[in-house]
Amino acid sequence: MTPTENAEQAALFQWAELASGAHPELRLLHAIPNGGLRDGRTAVTLQRTGVKPGVPDVCLPIPRKGYGALYIEMKRQKGGVVSSNQKTWIKRLNDAGNRAVVCRGWQQARDTIMDYLEVGA
Repeated sequence: MTPTENAEQAALFQWAELASGAHPELRLLHAIPNGGLRDGRTAVTLQRTGVKPGVPDVCLPIPRKGYGALYIEMKRQKGGVVSSNQKTWIKRLNDAGNRAVVCRGWQQARDTIMDYLEVGA
């Protein structure tokens, strides 16, 4: 059975917590809670306060390799579709000088982060 996107993201943050002793930059890794089903009232409030559909799930606000920050859109290892809003945000973030990518599974996200930080995985 393929883990859910939420399970993959939780595993990524579990790894980051364990690895943050050796790589303190990982303490800045954070989730951007833009997704998920919400009731209408909450959705309106979140929209008014700046939540935007398509923003990637995870951000590491550390400049490396000529980029301003790393953004990761998490997907399941198998399945999971990148929406048109997500594609638009990834393009805009890349055009603005960041590195924005889609990762399938927490291991791919971990490897992407370690490569970004220029550390052997």
